[in-house]
Amino acid sequence: MSEYQYYEFLAIDRPLTGTEMAELRARSTRARITPTSFVNEYSWGDLKGDPDDWMARYFDAFCYLANWGTRILKLRLPSRLLAPEVAASFCRGDAVRCRETGGRIIVSFRSEEEGGSWDEEEADLASMVGVRAELARGDLRALYLGWLLQVQAGELADDEAEPAVPAGLGEPSAALASMADFLRIDPDLLAVAAQASPARPAPTTLARQEVAAWVAGLPGPEKDDLLATLILDDDDTVAAVLRQRFLAARSGGRPEAPPRRRTAGELLAAAERYGEERRRQEAEEQAQEEARRQQEAAKARKKYLASQTGREPKLWAKVETLAGSKQPRGYDEAVALLVDLRD
Repeated sequence: MSEYQYYEFLAIDRPLTGTEMAELRARSTRARITPTSFVNEYSWGDLKGDPDDWMARYFDAFCYLANWGTRILKLRLPSRLLAPEVAASFCRGDAVRCRETGGRIIVSFRSEEEGGSWDEEEADLASMVGVRAELARGDLRALYLGWLLQVQAGELADDEAEPAVPAGLGEPSAALASMADFLRIDPDLLAVAAQASPARPAPTTLARQEVAAWVAGLPGPEKDDLLATLILDDDDTVAAVLRQRFLAARSGGRPEAPPRRRTAGELLAAAERYGEERRRQEAEEQAQEEARRQQEAAKARKKYLASQTGREPKLWAKVETLAGSKQPRGYDEAVALLVDLRD
């Protein structure tokens, strides 16, 4: 079997310049390159570039798929929106890593499954890239998925305590669900982990008076600098950072007492039990469905035989005619009629 590799990069915060596109074209004459993307597939050979370097220089999202079982997802966003120390707290093994460069943080997720099934269509970065915006809003579910990926890969000790379970883990967005599928996170492990996840709060509605009062309390020089930045810099993260600050201030910094943290070993054991129970229930449901189908088939058979009552002479005559045709199809139909007559 020939090798297959798929590379896809996306530029989100700003488009590539003409010079940057020319630099990328010099690395590949076959790639599909636009001001916002770079896509290439390889059956032979490899990318003539370093994805980590390209993420630092050009792009905000990247996915990779190889038919020998490797899958990689990388997301880059400003460190102002995702604190490096927060991201690092979820990176405990090799499957998830983060690094800061040039005021941005790059989080890398890697899934390995030797000999696993694969499908070129599964490398759909567009279906996953929404996770980046969720991280920018302070939604850490993607990072928790990364921690589960490390548990699943056996990279963490059994007594490793889980990080705080973010809200809404059991009700993932479409992008988060696509990410979990792409990284092949065990659904049973995810379901068990989500049992400790509270429901997500309703969308936050910001009252203008409340926001105005908070802004009025900011130091004058800071407000002047923020306004200048909003006017002069083409940087959408400023508004996002301000929103995060306001929400944090409104909460009063009084987090609820955290629940007991489960360990990696406890989650794996619970996932195994959950999977056994799920398979038992599925087998029971399949047995019930098969029994229902058999009952329906028996009723239909009984109704059909009742409709043939009184037609026995005609059926015997048809059997003789079909048998006399000496054709395989005729013999089969004759046998079926004989079974009907017997019943």
